[in-house]
Amino acid sequence: MKKRLLLHICCAPDATVSVERLFPDYDITCYFFNPNIHPEEEYHLRLSETQRLARDMSIPLVWGDYSSKLWMDTVRGLEDEPEGGKRCEACFSFRLEGTAKYAAQHGFEAFSTVLTVSPHKNADTINKVGSEIGRRYGLEFLSLDLKKKDGFGRSVALSKHYKLYRQNYCGCLFSKTDRK
Repeated sequence: MKKRLLLHICCAPDATVSVERLFPDYDITCYFFNPNIHPEEEYHLRLSETQRLARDMSIPLVWGDYSSKLWMDTVRGLEDEPEGGKRCEACFSFRLEGTAKYAAQHGFEAFSTVLTVSPHKNADTINKVGSEIGRRYGLEFLSLDLKKKDGFGRSVALSKHYKLYRQNYCGCLFSKTDRK
């Protein structure tokens, strides 16, 4: 019997390779929880693409509330941090906490995230944060570095195959501003 895994999804492109690699060993439900995404139209576009991918891959998908105010409160005081710094760590923590809470409330044995597909994300930081949160909730956090074995390249190829929208910034107001 496969373990039930709640997999935090930040966007459809990163979900592709993650689901492909984890599906053989886990009973996956995808969880889209990203109140960090700005503007709200971008949030809805990414959610819509994730819903389409979940249908195409026959993977269950649930999503959390979009509360950009709660997320902004979480990163208040960290606005001037560089991309990849303390603000990002607070963001990872916020989203993984929400994922763990949902997982605990709905009987999942483990949780993880697709965030480590990105070559711009520090897998060690994400895995440390996830493991700490998992201990607090009595859940296993599946530590991954999905960019290994050309995970990012595979996500690009699968995104083309599924004709997915690929965003050009992480998602938050600050990463969007940094891109300009």
